[in-house]
Amino acid sequence: MTTPARATDWKLVIHGGAGVIERSQLDRAPGKEAEIRAGLDRALAAGAAVLEAGGAALDAVDAAVRVLEDDPNFNAGHGAVLTYDGRIELDAAIMDGRSRDAGAVTGVTATRNPVGLARRVMEASDHVMLSGEGADAFSRNQGLEQVDPTYFETEHRRRQIEIFRASDVSALDLEYRYGTVGAVALDTHGHVAAATSTGGMTGKRWNRIGDTPIIGAGTYADDRAGAVSATGSGEMFIRVGVAHEICARMRLLGEDAATAADTVMQEVAAIDGSGGVIVVTPSGEMAYSFNSAGMYRGKADAGGRRVAIFGDEEQR
Repeated sequence: MTTPARATDWKLVIHGGAGVIERSQLDRAPGKEAEIRAGLDRALAAGAAVLEAGGAALDAVDAAVRVLEDDPNFNAGHGAVLTYDGRIELDAAIMDGRSRDAGAVTGVTATRNPVGLARRVMEASDHVMLSGEGADAFSRNQGLEQVDPTYFETEHRRRQIEIFRASDVSALDLEYRYGTVGAVALDTHGHVAAATSTGGMTGKRWNRIGDTPIIGAGTYADDRAGAVSATGSGEMFIRVGVAHEICARMRLLGEDAATAADTVMQEVAAIDGSGGVIVVTPSGEMAYSFNSAGMYRGKADAGGRRVAIFGDEEQR
């Protein structure tokens, strides 16, 4: 049983993707760094508003991820990467640490906010994961906001897929691999939750599915341990079972969040995987761990909000 947090003890951690994120890259696009930092801060503000009012961690991660899905600077929702065939296929998951209820969707094409659809799967169906046409049909059935698939596209992503196809590179190439958004939260009632959303990899083919919608790989929450959201090379995160593995180490070995996250990310690196995770625990620990050059990330609590991008910025 978790000890309820005090009113000032709520916590929120977010990420907007990890990978080859270096100052030299953002310097080539004037104003882009400021846009990204502002987007991260808006997501923190949305989730923090829920938690400050005594709301549930589940509502907070939902709110934070929706902001990131609507921001074209991130690879989720509006601004998602395109498949090799030039389409949008969106994945998302959400999990409630109180009950370990979870919902996930993959291959979604018309729901404006996939994280909301994942939550509806959790709360209004007998299932955990829906895919493709079935997920789209369920979304319409539930009355969720639908958009034309072109809503998700941006000029930047269209240019990116054109360069990708012309270069004949692998979808696993470091420059194209990453892009996911996520949030983990602890509320004042002592409960945790996690949510993750993504457009996947640029140039993905054959309805490829990464770790984001797989409960225990890219998303996991358990009041007995903590909540985790991941971003990176999905195939490797699936093989390691990253999110669950971190929670298992905390629950069964008694490791703190930073130690468990770092240890599991070392396992990912050992099989040539790269990326990062965010973690929050019922006791109030917040942690990042990533082995890529950078990770869009942020933290919020009663003391304020702070965001970071590059690897040499404050990490814990």
